[in-house]
Amino acid sequence: MLMSSSTLVELAQKTRQGARQLAGLTTEEKNQAIEAIAKSLEQATPEIVAANQADCEAATSAGIAKPLYHRLKLDETKLKGNIAGVRDVQKLPDPVGTVQIHRELDEGLVLKRISCPLGVLGVIFEARPEAAIQISTLAIKSGNGVILKGGKEAIQSCEAIVKAIRQGLSQTAVSPDVVQLLTTREETVALLKLDPYVDLIIPRGSNSFVRFVQENTNIPVLGHADGICHLYLDESADLEKAIAITVDGKTQYPAACNAIETLLVHRSCAPQILPPVAQALQDKGVKLLGDDPTSELLAIPAATEADWSTEYSDLILAIKQVDSLEEAVNHINTYGSKHTDAIVTENPQVAQLFLNQVDAAGVYHNCSTRFSDGFRYGFGAEVGISTQQMPPRGPVGLEGLITYKYQVTGNGHISATYTGAEAKSFTHKELVEG
Repeated sequence: MLMSSSTLVELAQKTRQGARQLAGLTTEEKNQAIEAIAKSLEQATPEIVAANQADCEAATSAGIAKPLYHRLKLDETKLKGNIAGVRDVQKLPDPVGTVQIHRELDEGLVLKRISCPLGVLGVIFEARPEAAIQISTLAIKSGNGVILKGGKEAIQSCEAIVKAIRQGLSQTAVSPDVVQLLTTREETVALLKLDPYVDLIIPRGSNSFVRFVQENTNIPVLGHADGICHLYLDESADLEKAIAITVDGKTQYPAACNAIETLLVHRSCAPQILPPVAQALQDKGVKLLGDDPTSELLAIPAATEADWSTEYSDLILAIKQVDSLEEAVNHINTYGSKHTDAIVTENPQVAQLFLNQVDAAGVYHNCSTRFSDGFRYGFGAEVGISTQQMPPRGPVGLEGLITYKYQVTGNGHISATYTGAEAKSFTHKELVEG
């Protein structure tokens, strides 16, 4: 049911009030709340799985695209993995209250820079109902409230998940008001206008969706529009590694934003390395497209210019031969989305040049791009992946959900003492905690 604008503002105010209360809780109290969420999700597993099945059936009837369907599906095994992720977040250090700077400005005048929550997050995502679990847990650990808006295809799943989360929180020191759910597109547009109550918007979805969010809000936005990831097989690439990494990067979960969409191969080794790599991909059902020399070598359809800029999110891979590392890097920096790009090579100098010169949030050597993930990085989970130049960048976990404040304590100090002809000097002495 669509909320009125006044009701939505009231909801945002409650979230902000709950977040302020949350910001004052101890690490133990937050961890107890996270454990309560995990237990509540376990108890609600049958209801969540049933709701997701209903969403999947409705989406199938509506003709949902295959990649989006894979992101939507949340079976019991996947849900268990997400609950394990909740408990992983519980084990992580509390990012709030860390003293980043402790400095004496003068005797009795002390400066501290201390980490603190952002406030309220607005997170809008398409499909992926498990995002509600990951984001809510990270928000609570970092002391933030969160207003969630799932895609229309995942409404029943999100409602069941958020119901379980709020039931778990109801038995803890954390108010259930810190986790809210919106369900209509109109509420999404209204959420983007809640500047006084929402501190950060995190969109997770298609390029056009993220662009829409960026263009329709004055609230800071963190996110990525595309996942156009590359793998480059250098002339010194080990064949066994090349096959394994290429197949994993494309087929392990083709709908993921960190799956490869373009394979670049050094021309000097292409006749030897491409046929076995292509065969391994085709054995997994991958449709291959190639530039002219690759199309001729492998007898596959020709790629077009548009293919180099396409995120397939499916079992489709474009292949291009290059004459040098420089050409590979230039191609990636021209067509890539600054998400994750990898090289397979046995030459450490070439690998280091690639890692230094490719402009992406993740740059990998001799491993799959599929490792670009908050859980796999040890973040417990992630709220999303950021491909912006400014931090946070890459998978965003707890550290991307905090800011800091400067606290200064004195004893009647005034600035006039430190100006003019008789100005007193600052000591600027670093202090040790404890």
